[in-house]
Amino acid sequence: MTYRAPVKDFLFGLKELAGLEQLTQLPAFEAAGLDTAAAVLEECAKFNEGVVAPLNREGDIHPSSFDGGEVRTTPGFKEAFEQFGAGGWQGLQHPEDFGGQGLPKAIGAACIEMINSANLSFALCPLLTDGAIEALLTAGSPEQQQTWIPPMIEGRWTGTMNLTEPQAGSDLAAVRTKAEPQPDGSYKIFGTKIFITYGEHDMAENIVHLVLARVVGAPEGVKGISLFIVPKFMVNADGSLGARNDAHCVSIEHKMGIKASPTAVLQFGDHGGAVGYLIGQENRGLEYMFIMMNAARFAVGVQGIAVAERAYQKAVQYARDRIQSRPVDGSLPAAGPILHHPDVRRMLMTMRAYTEGCRSLALVAGAAYDTAHQHPDAETRKASQAFYEFMVPLIKGYSTEMSLEVTSLGVQVHGGMGFIEETGAAQYYRDAKILTIYEGTTAIQANDLVGRKTARDGGQTARTIAAQIELTEAALDARDAASQVVAQRLKAARLAFLEVVSFVATHVKTQPNAVFAGSVPYLMLAGNLMAGWQMGRAMLAAQDSLNEGEDTAFMQAKIATARFYAEHILVKVPGLRDSIVQGGDSACALALESF
Repeated sequence: MTYRAPVKDFLFGLKELAGLEQLTQLPAFEAAGLDTAAAVLEECAKFNEGVVAPLNREGDIHPSSFDGGEVRTTPGFKEAFEQFGAGGWQGLQHPEDFGGQGLPKAIGAACIEMINSANLSFALCPLLTDGAIEALLTAGSPEQQQTWIPPMIEGRWTGTMNLTEPQAGSDLAAVRTKAEPQPDGSYKIFGTKIFITYGEHDMAENIVHLVLARVVGAPEGVKGISLFIVPKFMVNADGSLGARNDAHCVSIEHKMGIKASPTAVLQFGDHGGAVGYLIGQENRGLEYMFIMMNAARFAVGVQGIAVAERAYQKAVQYARDRIQSRPVDGSLPAAGPILHHPDVRRMLMTMRAYTEGCRSLALVAGAAYDTAHQHPDAETRKASQAFYEFMVPLIKGYSTEMSLEVTSLGVQVHGGMGFIEETGAAQYYRDAKILTIYEGTTAIQANDLVGRKTARDGGQTARTIAAQIELTEAALDARDAASQVVAQRLKAARLAFLEVVSFVATHVKTQPNAVFAGSVPYLMLAGNLMAGWQMGRAMLAAQDSLNEGEDTAFMQAKIATARFYAEHILVKVPGLRDSIVQGGDSACALALESF
């Protein structure tokens, strides 16, 4: 079995949770209603199921290769990418002024999940290109935007993000790549960048590298970093390609997962200097790069949801097919499919609940982004932006960490066969691991949640969100016994969240080690709660739809999954609260020399 896109679940989430019909009240999205969403998602599903998904296993077996400075991607990737570009998928959520379709990020999130479920390695190329487009839309000059964005939206060119250097991983203050101003206004770039996703490949005519570098004489540290466009091929005044720039791939990495995605070491300036063009102002590069990073962080969170969905589908199929042992309740007279066994069902429900909860959260956050950028009211824009920014580290951190648990469970459902590469279950597990690392590790997302998203405003945004959760609790509490159980678990988790928010805001300066020792548990607690909140909202919407006679089996499954989330996943939150509020001292108690 290959991948089947969960289009019905996407449309439910867009309608009932993300409020897509409300987005159509905004002038930018008048034509982006449910009918449009359904048409787009059906076409996206058809492309990814038929073209991209069949290449996933092929990419793991026959990864990208490097020879003489050239990278050859997995057989079939180049042709699939041509179809991707021709179908308009790169421009889905980018402005129509540059050749895009201008659809909401909420719809874009569903399409991003599909391509990543189909083939994580393949999807990384458009993911990085999206980030480059976002950065240029925000900080590029009109001339730069007209030159570089349309060919990327068309799929003729792709984009990269060049931050990391051998001595500068997450600590970008240590960046040493050098930029020398030239009389014509350009710069010569010299340095080495590592871990550059699709830094070299054969799928597009040109590659637009966005490169962090330090202009000669700039201040030390992050305040002296600038951002440059450094193309693989120079671009002539008429838009045609010119000479090869002095930017070359010297090797690609051999990786544990995402093997088909070429991760390049790039060398700039070995033959006189790579030509680069400053984006925005000197010394503001990190500010601009964060635009790209935030777009990528949201997308990486969606990657986690995507690989979890693919692992879940494979595990369900195996559980239906694998005959092993008589069910403990005697419901079959002899050995039957392992789907009958309670622990297998528990594992599959865990996989399903995590995936649906995180998907719902991503769709809701995507809609908040759309509102923040398009709503006419300034206060509404501000509130939506604060909500979205609070959610980004949770979507990136929680969704990717949960993908490790889900893909691990996928292997477990397969038993010994899961450990055998030919079944394919192990690939999802290996591919998922990088998601908790690139675009900022889980700890970096947690630092962001503590510092920028909680301590900076004294927990005000967090408390505002908690008040919204309380309204959902009240609505659930007014319904049947199953809903009241979810309301109780949601309330316990919300109160635990508020205690942690107060702890973080109060002690971040006086007890920084204690607070940051609990930063990742705080992220996991908050992500768990936010996904659980969306599951509670989904339960309410499904009950209403069920009363109206809509798709009985789907709505009943949604209700059952929401209750499972509350009773098996949301219940972890109070325990996390205890370890954060009371466990900081023990986390740092062991003497350094004792490690």
